[in-house]
Amino acid sequence: QVQLVESGGGLVQTGGSLRLSCAASGRTFSSYNMGWFRQAPGKEREFVATLSSRGGTTYYATSAKGRFTISRDNNAKNTVYLQMNSLRPEDTGVYYCAADGDVTRVVVTRRRDYDYWGQGTQSTVSS
Repeated sequence: QVQLVESGGGLVQTGGSLRLSCAASGRTFSSYNMGWFRQAPGKEREFVATLSSRGGTTYYATSAKGRFTISRDNNAKNTVYLQMNSLRPEDTGVYYCAADGDVTRVVVTRRRDYDYWGQGTQSTVSS
């Protein structure tokens, strides 16, 4: 079992930055692939970024590439981060982190492949 708690959302202006954190419980955090998704009002939840269990492989949605960076601390903090730079109004939404326990996968972009989800943190970018 993994419990995920996101934090770090807020309100920023266009061009600003936010750093989201997702703290995970459990001693096997390092064996999970981690991902970030977001959901804008009235839209489906969409993939943003993923990071393999050991941190060696990352993959980003086209909209996030070059602006967002996913990283993780597998040691004492058991935390995954999403650094978001050059934010745009279309980045507004609730951001969720998720954990996938299938060690045979490396790049995980589908919602259905994730086993655990956090409660989400709101990030709003004003124009």
